[in-house]
Amino acid sequence: MLRILFSARVVVLHLLAVGALVVCGLLGRWQLGVFEDSGMPQSLRDPAPVAVATLTAPGKHMTADAVSRQVTAEGTFDVSKQLLVAERDGGLWLLAPLDLGDGTSIPVVRGWVATAGDPAVTAPAEGRVTLSGRLRPSESTDSVQRRTRQLPPGQVLTVSSAELVNLWRGTKLRDGFVIATAQSPAPAVAARPVSAPPPTEPGGLTWRNLAYAAQWWIFGLFAVFMWWHFVRDALRGGTRKSDATPADADADATATDTATDAESGAVPDSASDAGIVPGPGAAHGGGAGGEPETSALPARTAP
Repeated sequence: MLRILFSARVVVLHLLAVGALVVCGLLGRWQLGVFEDSGMPQSLRDPAPVAVATLTAPGKHMTADAVSRQVTAEGTFDVSKQLLVAERDGGLWLLAPLDLGDGTSIPVVRGWVATAGDPAVTAPAEGRVTLSGRLRPSESTDSVQRRTRQLPPGQVLTVSSAELVNLWRGTKLRDGFVIATAQSPAPAVAARPVSAPPPTEPGGLTWRNLAYAAQWWIFGLFAVFMWWHFVRDALRGGTRKSDATPADADADATATDTATDAESGAVPDSASDAGIVPGPGAAHGGGAGGEPETSALPARTAP
């Protein structure tokens, strides 16, 4: 069996089956990856930054196309009204109104700190600053689970324009807020920037790629089946040849003996057993003159 399994023809079948299985497996995994990626959020076109005043206004909700847009703003922070937004990535956001100089302000998330005692909390940049970031819509207070205990003074759970209007009295707020990504001049102690990814849209699963993946894997299983089929036939053929060899050898030996006896003139054993022995003339076709010779018989005597 091992001689058949490791013969040149069968080894080629082994290599072809392994190659087909690897190729089909990799192609199926590639199509599965395409299917998985299709369900992930897809990035949208990210326009160039524009002034925040062109996308939001006091008393008006910002439009959907303004969400996550890159914006720039120039003004002065009102440090006396700074708040801490609790429960944000295990820490707090620094939130302060930026006076744009036109009688309106926009809430700005200056950065992230681990604790309320971080030095960055009390070290904002003084004077007029220029910053860039992304515009976010006002958060809904209903989306946050309220805790039973009261928050410390100066902390909130959401960045909600409706809530900030009551907390920052006398400030004319624009809708939404800005997550700052860069600021000039920089504060004396900078907080860690808050992540502000570009706009995305939900992805749609491409079931066709999942079907392609299944097809490739089925092809791989078919290749394994064909390999098993051919190897089985090779083993069966080798077994039949092994079983037929002794009988063929006996038949060849018998035929050889018969031919040898015929050439030497030997009498078959059946004739000898019957007592039939050819006379001297039988081998030569008769006596002199072509007449058959008769053997002399002893005379019969009277009793």
